[in-house]
Amino acid sequence: MNEKKYILALDQGTTSSRSIIFDRLGSIRASVSQPFEQIYPQPGWVEHDPEEIWKTQHDTALHAIDQAGIEPDQIAAIGIANQRETTVVWERSSGRPIHNAIVWQCRRTTDMCEQLAAEGWTGELRQRTGLVLDAYFSATKVKWLLDHVPGAVERAARGQLCFGTIDSWILFNLTGMHATDYSNASRTMLYNIHELKWDEIILDRLELPLELLPEVRPTSGVFGVTKAFGSDIPVAAMCGDQQSALFGQAAFSPSDCKNTYGTGCFVLMNTGTKPAVSSHGLVTTIAWGLEDRVEYALEGSVFIGGAVIQWLRDELELIGSAGESEAIASQVKDTEGVYIVPAFVGLGAPYWEMRARGVITGLTRGSTKAHIVRAALESISYQSSDVIRAMESDTEKKIARLRVDGGAAANNLLMQHQADVLGIPVVRGQIVETTALGVAFLSGIGAGVWSGKDELSSIWTEDKVFNPQWDEQTRGSMLKGWASSIKKTINK
Repeated sequence: MNEKKYILALDQGTTSSRSIIFDRLGSIRASVSQPFEQIYPQPGWVEHDPEEIWKTQHDTALHAIDQAGIEPDQIAAIGIANQRETTVVWERSSGRPIHNAIVWQCRRTTDMCEQLAAEGWTGELRQRTGLVLDAYFSATKVKWLLDHVPGAVERAARGQLCFGTIDSWILFNLTGMHATDYSNASRTMLYNIHELKWDEIILDRLELPLELLPEVRPTSGVFGVTKAFGSDIPVAAMCGDQQSALFGQAAFSPSDCKNTYGTGCFVLMNTGTKPAVSSHGLVTTIAWGLEDRVEYALEGSVFIGGAVIQWLRDELELIGSAGESEAIASQVKDTEGVYIVPAFVGLGAPYWEMRARGVITGLTRGSTKAHIVRAALESISYQSSDVIRAMESDTEKKIARLRVDGGAAANNLLMQHQADVLGIPVVRGQIVETTALGVAFLSGIGAGVWSGKDELSSIWTEDKVFNPQWDEQTRGSMLKGWASSIKKTINK
């Protein structure tokens, strides 16, 4: 058993880099965050400066160590959790990026994806990678970089360039290693999740050389040793942010499910050692790899989660801050039939209606600001419920309870409504930074701080359980009203 006391979690997100120091009990000893620039070269294009990402991540780690009042040699291991799909290509010899990182949100390769779809690749890619054919994932971003940076194709073929998602980029800067883990590889649309290797058929179609790609390793285990913080510290885990949050929720058994409430919502369900195939547009992904055991998850996204509260604040000016939403919504006992469907950018799973547009239904002369605010909050739980029901249908398994995290999980009214809509308990953990906690757990296992999942299950502690209060008749009536409102968003 490793006797060192602390784990350093590097939580590299889309808008900021965060470093958190955890102790052996899973408690936070220090947390430092720093934003970085969002670059928009054209409408629909999003980039990051990889060197700024590394600098902010490195700086926050140093400040977190200082804030915790510890020495670097007291840190047992480092874990890296990261924004997924964001793509970097850099020079192997110098470590210099050949271009800005292309962010997961970027839509510049939509035409390329449409061409692949026209060639009949949609089903092939889904069967091999578990993913839907979309510009969201890394594959077409790498292709774009090689095609648009002079000389990149030739240099990649000679093995002079490295492709990586953000985990790989940070690992290279920490250790000089060019590697990734199963969870991140499975988000590239280049990795065969059944054979656990880079898919040569996909690589051939996109003309991407194998020499460009990182080695794929288990999520938990020593990737290398860094001297970046003044002492030799092993990097003992890397994991995509949403899979890391699933692990941080101690969702270790098949059918365990978590929802992260952020700008959107990410619902992940552990499906065990066999990948589940969705007929509702959900994504099949690798959750993590521990030693020789790979486990899978189903994932579904709600496009507009907390963003609907931002809309109330910024566009309608019905609230002064997101924190006010619960107090205002609590002024009424229900919405009196008002529903909001925030299909501002279409509807995702299980509907996948790109042309759907938002609606407010059920308004009367008696409808007030409080009814509208409450309906906006409830729209988040209704949408999440739709995804969770789709997961249950795909797996033919009932979800016993939902673990929750993210900013909006602090809203008690929303969490109670989520329990009522689903008819199952909703459980909020004491540590809300579950992405960082998950990769801390994974790196702690990799470095021998914790023995495994059983010990971690005893460390994870709940903050509050929200038990459903509706009877079946009420639940059925409310869901019928929601389904009717959904239909109104779709312009047929």
